[in-house]
Amino acid sequence: MTTTSSSASERGAGLIGAIAGVTVFLALLTVAVQVIFNLYTTSVVTSATYDAARQVALDRTQPPSPGELLAAEAHARELIGNLDAEFEWDLADPDVVRLHVVAEAPSFLLGIVEGAVGLDQVDRTVVVRIEDLQP
Repeated sequence: MTTTSSSASERGAGLIGAIAGVTVFLALLTVAVQVIFNLYTTSVVTSATYDAARQVALDRTQPPSPGELLAAEAHARELIGNLDAEFEWDLADPDVVRLHVVAEAPSFLLGIVEGAVGLDQVDRTVVVRIEDLQP
């Protein structure tokens, strides 16, 4: 059996296409994993932020003391685990407790695309109304 020159020159041509296909597949898989982790992180941060603001709003002594704010913040940090988060309380309105939290989400993407995708931070603001007990 003789080999023609055209089949010899095409040897290994499918390798480049296969490498490109696997690379695109892995890139899309990595983005999917990042989206799933970001959704989970967003849910956890939102829940912890709401719990902390609710804990302060349910306290009978208003406005809350700095110790009460620190206790609520410590509770929220315990719920969100090892995420790096910044808490900002806004108690300017006497009828509501407003808590703004910015947390860094875990990242699985390459550094050059991490910021462009927009999944690197979770930014949540929760507003909880202070209820007055009627006698």
